[in-house]
Amino acid sequence: MASSNDTFPRLLGDIGGTNARFAWVSAPGAGIAEPASYRCAEHASLQDAMRHYLDEHALGAPRWCAIGIANPVVGDLVRMTNHDWQFSIEAVRAEFGMERLLVINDFTALALALPALRPVDLRQVGPGAPAAHAPLGLIGPGTGLGVSGLLPAQGGRGAIPINGEGGHVTLAGATALEDAVIARLRERFGHASAERAVSGPGLVNLHAALCELDGAAVEALDAAAISARAQAGEARAVQAVELLFAFLGTVAGNLALSLGARGGMYIGGGIVPRLGDAIDRSAFRERFEAKGRFADYLRGIPTFVVQASTSPALLGAARALEDL
Repeated sequence: MASSNDTFPRLLGDIGGTNARFAWVSAPGAGIAEPASYRCAEHASLQDAMRHYLDEHALGAPRWCAIGIANPVVGDLVRMTNHDWQFSIEAVRAEFGMERLLVINDFTALALALPALRPVDLRQVGPGAPAAHAPLGLIGPGTGLGVSGLLPAQGGRGAIPINGEGGHVTLAGATALEDAVIARLRERFGHASAERAVSGPGLVNLHAALCELDGAAVEALDAAAISARAQAGEARAVQAVELLFAFLGTVAGNLALSLGARGGMYIGGGIVPRLGDAIDRSAFRERFEAKGRFADYLRGIPTFVVQASTSPALLGAARALEDL
């Protein structure tokens, strides 16, 4: 869809279970400006957070808006999985007087941004080199577990992002300990999905499962506290973080095989960057490649941690207004 002056200014949003990030594009070619982040829990609704952003930055009403949100987007009504916001897309569009409001999954938006990321925005983990004109895979532990990808297209069309809910695939173990942890998750949740282990709340679940398996009392710790204990060398917290990375490697390897992601596997979300270089010392890459007869295939696929300072999903939301 060609851009024109009458579609600006544009509001961009990246809405997760914890934070709502916004930015502004004032005119064609102006670039992304006025980035800001707010805690979702401090606002009663998406509309309140949007209005707060516009008022705080003294901005008028946007003509077009694109929002990437950590949730399936099926039809007009959006109910967030990892937060209590819900809204009608059409009602929000009408409330703000926008001509167009595009709401997509946040990892669909992030996938659209992958080709535009700079080398400084990425850190490679392990071997491999990207193949040209090949699919890209995307996975990201945060408040939930986002999964997407970007498929090459022909005939002058831009790359095609995948809109799915791969974070809810069934979790698989590769060791006796992982099997025991998964059994605990299954007892607690019924379905032991990848997100139940590979996310911020997943780290809490893993730590609790390890306490139960050791016959110890389960402490009321959040993901940040467990991460801090792991960095201080506390044994059970270290083990919980190691399990998260091992499971992440398994799920990422499955995704790379499913997509044929020879263009690279990208790790987004907020959890992995906050843990610094722990992924380099973990079993992540070993598990990523541990697919039997296809180990050599996976060994050639590079894995990158996305560590951009500004949410790249905002860039993806901007691209979505042009491409979708």
